[in-house]
Amino acid sequence: MLKIVPNLTDQVYDALVEEICDGRLRAGTHLVQERLADRFGVSRQPIQQVMSLLKADGMVEECGRRGLFVAPLDHGRMRNHYGIRAALDGWAARQAAARIAADPSLSAALKVQGASIAEAARTAAAEGDSVSLMRRDDDFHFMLYAASGNPMLATTAEPHWRFLRRAMVDVLRQAERPEVIWKQHAEILEAVLAGDGDTAERLAVSHVENACELLASALEMAQQREAGR
Repeated sequence: MLKIVPNLTDQVYDALVEEICDGRLRAGTHLVQERLADRFGVSRQPIQQVMSLLKADGMVEECGRRGLFVAPLDHGRMRNHYGIRAALDGWAARQAAARIAADPSLSAALKVQGASIAEAARTAAAEGDSVSLMRRDDDFHFMLYAASGNPMLATTAEPHWRFLRRAMVDVLRQAERPEVIWKQHAEILEAVLAGDGDTAERLAVSHVENACELLASALEMAQQREAGR
């Protein structure tokens, strides 16, 4: 089987997105292209391409002659991304439920996969590992995208997740107890496994909308704390 190796631009892009998402590169960090080229062992051209992609994603901003910086999270843009995610997640849950209603044999594997992800999330929560907990959250939602049977859902949703992941690690420490979030996941999965598309869609949309409000509230409190220092 042919193994596709990401090109240099993709590799550097993925590495920087990961560092911005997990907080190693925080808002306001100066991104010096020459230093990044030296660090990754590439020429300036891939770095310039990566910076253009990151600017398009809203992760990097240009501040005149001062150069490029990791951008602060834009609340309005965050809500826009969550709005699209709510529609995608609701549709994915409905389609996954419809597939199981048509072919109940599909439910067993999905139930096992969901239980495995939930167990990994419980371990991450017990260890206080917010990065791992965020990734398990990814796993759950991308599991539902795959279960919908539409291979375009995950690729369509990914840019919105990429923008939102960068704040999720910090707010998972403050916003709401992980067990509440994972209780909602369990309820969504239960509706999907029961083949109940109406309930699955309603719960999935509500889950995303609640997450948006929790994230907005947590970010506002964090910014108030920063301003008070």
